[in-house]
Amino acid sequence: MTDAAELRRRTRELLAAHPPAATDRLDFLRARFDAGLAWVHYPQGLGGLAAPRSLQAVVDAELAAEGAPDNDPRRIGIGLGMAAPTILQYGTEEQRRRLLRPLWTGEEVWCQLFSEPGAGSDLAALGTRAVRDGEDWVVNGQKVWTSSAHLARWAILIARTDPDVPKHRGITYFVCDMTDPGVEVRPLRQITGEAEFNEVFLTDVRIPDSRRLGEIGDGWRVAQTTLNNERVAIGGTPIPREGGMIGKAAATWRERPELRTHDLHQRLLGLWVEAEVARLTGVRLRQQLAAGQPGPEGAGMKLNFARLNQETSGLEVELLGEEGLLYDDWTMRRPELVDFTGRDAGYRYLRSKGNSIEGGTSEVLLNIVAERVLGLPAEPRTDKDVAWKDLAR
Repeated sequence: MTDAAELRRRTRELLAAHPPAATDRLDFLRARFDAGLAWVHYPQGLGGLAAPRSLQAVVDAELAAEGAPDNDPRRIGIGLGMAAPTILQYGTEEQRRRLLRPLWTGEEVWCQLFSEPGAGSDLAALGTRAVRDGEDWVVNGQKVWTSSAHLARWAILIARTDPDVPKHRGITYFVCDMTDPGVEVRPLRQITGEAEFNEVFLTDVRIPDSRRLGEIGDGWRVAQTTLNNERVAIGGTPIPREGGMIGKAAATWRERPELRTHDLHQRLLGLWVEAEVARLTGVRLRQQLAAGQPGPEGAGMKLNFARLNQETSGLEVELLGEEGLLYDDWTMRRPELVDFTGRDAGYRYLRSKGNSIEGGTSEVLLNIVAERVLGLPAEPRTDKDVAWKDLAR
């Protein structure tokens, strides 16, 4: 088994062969992937060394100390956190070797074609159709709330392939080339003035069967792998103490004593403690993740992430008083990433409103925690055994 000493040796060999200061950024990232130091827990030949996931920190620390470039994970988070683990678990060997390397290096950006105008909270009710035509599938439908679709080369897509069975059983999972004919991306302007989200229209898009992940009709099970990883990626991202939103609020408190009140102090203390509990819980969750695939516990982390962001950003705006009402720029832009800490308090307050919708609504996640974590009785579902085509719309 590869241990920490072996990983340090391999990392130093990479640095010696490709000095960061003298090597093109993309060339360095490709070399790192080929050396098995991209995600060390992945199999050999796919960016890893089949080592324990916990040892990734050893590699990252060695590279950071030498100023090595990273792969800009915030920009390619959907690929790293959602597409990659799904491809690893369900993809063919050919799919893994074609898709994972440029995904990790950031050469190819990914997006997620899951939610639809009539299938958001009830995702399994989706109506985008994929009809078999020889060795291809012809896809027609509309997706919505698609982050990074304007940048993406690839998309993970779920579509209805059998309308004659109950909704969860007639779904198939595909990889869609966003540059193919029939794929149209339109921006959705948000409350921040920007459009990082999009709606995507699919008109007679032909997807080869070779780009299917998993079995026909088994897309819901494959999608659960994606969704469980998504919630961990959003709610369980490693941050230092006083990282994220709480760090910005605490810095404002320290730097602007004239703004302080007793009530705001008590609220800030409470949120600081909650943020620290959430951070430590995230550490524990990642330790559990190192032993296997993520489970429904990630739903609780994502729930807490949304609530804390909204409450903390609200406190910061209130602390700033009139200054908190200012907003830096309403220009319509299509950004490459979401930058919570690099913008002003007004942006954080407005953007955090989406945290309780994206990555699974808080209402749905509460159900997941209740039923799949706490073991409480499930809500009655009258449509469980009804064919999708017979559902009321």
